[in-house]
Amino acid sequence: MTAVRQTLLLAQWQFRRHSVFMPLLVVVQIAIAVATVVGYGLLVGDPSPEVALFLATGAPTITLITVGLVMAPQLLAQAKTEGSLDWMRTLPVARASFLVSDLLVWTVVALPGMVLGIVAGVLRFGVDLSVRPWIVGAAVLISLTSAAVGYAMASLLPPVVAQLMTQMIIFLVLLFSPVSYPASRLPEWLQTAHQYLPIEPMAQIMRAGLAGAAFTVPGRSLVVLGLWCAAAVAGALAALRRRA
Repeated sequence: MTAVRQTLLLAQWQFRRHSVFMPLLVVVQIAIAVATVVGYGLLVGDPSPEVALFLATGAPTITLITVGLVMAPQLLAQAKTEGSLDWMRTLPVARASFLVSDLLVWTVVALPGMVLGIVAGVLRFGVDLSVRPWIVGAAVLISLTSAAVGYAMASLLPPVVAQLMTQMIIFLVLLFSPVSYPASRLPEWLQTAHQYLPIEPMAQIMRAGLAGAAFTVPGRSLVVLGLWCAAAVAGALAALRRRA
């Protein structure tokens, strides 16, 4: 059996394993996307065109980050606790296939909320988007990086600590990350920190992909995000192999 077939069969098994609550996961992340648009809209009232673009393009980014950095590690921590992850490791399948199949599942789960978040932002704020053709690749990169970081975190940390970390992450992403507002509003030390974290580059890539006429992606952000993606995938693979 080839590695590709093993990966697809594992992804199919994961979809069936989560089939009971997978629809609920999709509904929850759609609700997060729409609630982000509506909630921020209530806070800012009647925003300027630039602020409206930040809010409309921030919701899909938050959705992708939430699925990868919150939902994925929580379910992986649960799998560690109940022992299903240890059982999967007994299968004669390459560790890379485990990781790729899980990342594929979480990427697919994140897409409906991202799309509806964009629709909600356009309808709520009446913005005109200029979507770039590479937006699909950008969304996959953001989702892959988020899920890989979440997977690595849940693989390396004890389950309880990993679940507590996810609660802190969603709090930091919603309130203290330059996703739905410019980085210039943050304290200088936090602006500097975000230059080395993956969240701001994710927001910049999504913003430029959806509103290319108004925003661009700094080359440094692409490098930072690429390094985080590579490091997270390598870390998750190392954790899976070390515990085999």
